[in-house]
Amino acid sequence: MKSDIAKKGAQRAPHRSLLKAAGYTDGEIRKPWVGVVNAVNDIVPGHVQLDRITKAVKAGVLAAGGTPIEFGCIGICDGIAMNHEGMKYSLASREVIADSIELMAGAHCFDALVLVPNCDKIIPAMLMAAVRLDLPSIVISGGPMLAGRSGGKDIDLIDLYEAVGAHAAGEITSAGLKALEDSACPGCGSCSGLFTANSMNCLAEAIGMALPGNGTIPAVDAARIRLAKEAGARVMALLKKDVRPSALVTLKGIRNALAVDMAIGGSSNTILHLFAVAAVAGIHPDLAMVNAISERTPNLVRLSPAGSHHMQDLHEAGGIPAVMKELAKNGLIDTGLPTVSGKTVGALCKGAATGNRDVIRRCASPYMETGGLVALTGSLAPAGAIVKQSAAPENLLVHEGPAHCFDSEEKAHAYITAGKVKAGEVLVIRYEGPKGGPGMPEMLSPTSAIAGMGMADKVVLITDGRFSGGTRGASIGHVSPEAQEAGPIALVRNGDIVKVDIPGRRLDLKVSRKVLAERKRSWRPKALKIGHGYLARYAEMVSSASTGAVLQTRQGRKK
Repeated sequence: MKSDIAKKGAQRAPHRSLLKAAGYTDGEIRKPWVGVVNAVNDIVPGHVQLDRITKAVKAGVLAAGGTPIEFGCIGICDGIAMNHEGMKYSLASREVIADSIELMAGAHCFDALVLVPNCDKIIPAMLMAAVRLDLPSIVISGGPMLAGRSGGKDIDLIDLYEAVGAHAAGEITSAGLKALEDSACPGCGSCSGLFTANSMNCLAEAIGMALPGNGTIPAVDAARIRLAKEAGARVMALLKKDVRPSALVTLKGIRNALAVDMAIGGSSNTILHLFAVAAVAGIHPDLAMVNAISERTPNLVRLSPAGSHHMQDLHEAGGIPAVMKELAKNGLIDTGLPTVSGKTVGALCKGAATGNRDVIRRCASPYMETGGLVALTGSLAPAGAIVKQSAAPENLLVHEGPAHCFDSEEKAHAYITAGKVKAGEVLVIRYEGPKGGPGMPEMLSPTSAIAGMGMADKVVLITDGRFSGGTRGASIGHVSPEAQEAGPIALVRNGDIVKVDIPGRRLDLKVSRKVLAERKRSWRPKALKIGHGYLARYAEMVSSASTGAVLQTRQGRKK
């Protein structure tokens, strides 16, 4: 065992004494050490219940003969950080979380890891750490929030964000807004639509790093506690059989995750995070692979914000195993890959039961013939951009319109909420990329305001930042190269015609190369919006969104 380095032999008597000071017995010290990474805190609704999950994990580890050793990590709530300076810290926290787990596990010689995340950046960060350390590891999330109820229908946080726009337009009263505020988020868990957190928890299943149900069992369901106990026990089996993340996070595993992503219409952020996890593993998928998988994978699921269903509906319909079963029947995933369950993907699919076919459609009758996400390239995005086409209105899949440019999200949001948006405009929000943001903030407030004002089918938004998984509309993010790196998005001027062709996978600026070259000669980078502390260091080191926005000093796992 790796932990023998820190505990075995006469020379380690001081080490054992310190462990005994922490309350560990001789028997507990002799057993395998399982690090249990608990991301609990008192501000993130998806994390307030993680102590219960972690307690169950530790019970599972103990029952299976290991010694669980708990430690914590930070976690940022994207919803609370949204639309102000706080959002610049969200993506950047992914690197801090991965680093801190690596530091704790490396320093203390853990034999295995159980990772307990739930929201946005925390999930990919934990996967990145697991891949770096390559210890037997398993992910068990805190589970999704139940949908809220208002006016006899299910609602979620995005309804509230859109209600802010409706309130600004005078379409709902302050009392109506308050009623939604009180009911949209009824309890703990990751927000109830297929936003980034739930998308990534589902993809942890698809890639084989989490047990079936990880992405969909509601946070308040007792089955979530049982799954946590099972995860604690399973990690001991992984340790015994020496099953490591390097056997699971492979190019084939990433391809399976992308296929499931396309089928469920996951958040556009999933591409950013999957590329980051892959980079740590020494794998380098590209946007051509994304489009190839999207072209052949039908969109089978439409959860909020693309549709009216929520995570609890997907769970009742069979969850991710049922989605993978439908894909497997049509040869769209690799069924021979291993998973932390001890079964292959094919074996897990075989045992899956599919319920409501309105929630999980057959490949023969999908919501859309192609996947929920696609990559665009063109003169405005030479290194690519990402759009959630399953959430875009049909009339804007192909569109030409005049650009209206903003050098920050705040300026764009003020323009929108002032009621100045004109139908047909292409709103360009730039200097919000990994470097320019810094931190590539999400743009949920502008998109939700537009939707709430009834303009979602009349306006296109383009940014070198990101869009929330809760965004709907023709919202194109991750435009690369970003403005801070002199990408073409920095050269757009008000009135320039932008052409969007999502079916053709194109994003073009209808300005001549000669004119763009003239503009570039006079272009100068802007000063960082936050030029001190961690974000300044992050901005110096971070790579393009097209490669996952990972820190460029990072080295992938040695092959």
